[in-house]
Amino acid sequence: MRKRPAFREAFAGFDPEVVAGFGDDDVARLLADARIVRNRQKIEATIANAHAVLALHADGRTLDELVWSFAPEERAQRPRSRRDVPAQTAESVALAKTLKTLGFPFIGPTTAYAAMQACGLVDDHLATCPVVLAS
Repeated sequence: MRKRPAFREAFAGFDPEVVAGFGDDDVARLLADARIVRNRQKIEATIANAHAVLALHADGRTLDELVWSFAPEERAQRPRSRRDVPAQTAESVALAKTLKTLGFPFIGPTTAYAAMQACGLVDDHLATCPVVLAS
């Protein structure tokens, strides 16, 4: 989280049209930027992700719509402990597989599930969470 502003700056505000245009000089610049994670595979995957987002847009689709199409049914019960929170689900496996086929190279079911949590597709607040108890 503390590196987010640096990532936002380094990757042109996460504008897929700009990032998709990054070339070898940009990759070299990013690899030299100590403010961000300097991993060639991750940098190149981010550029590939931008291309994949643009391809979705060209097909009249959005990443938002795609991801939400994998939202699971609401759970009958909240998890009681952290052990009850899954690392992945059938939906996150399917989402990761679809994203890979669409050109998103650095995604797996666990990362897809974390994204589903972050975007609100799944709510893994424990049954004992003060937020849950207050609602």
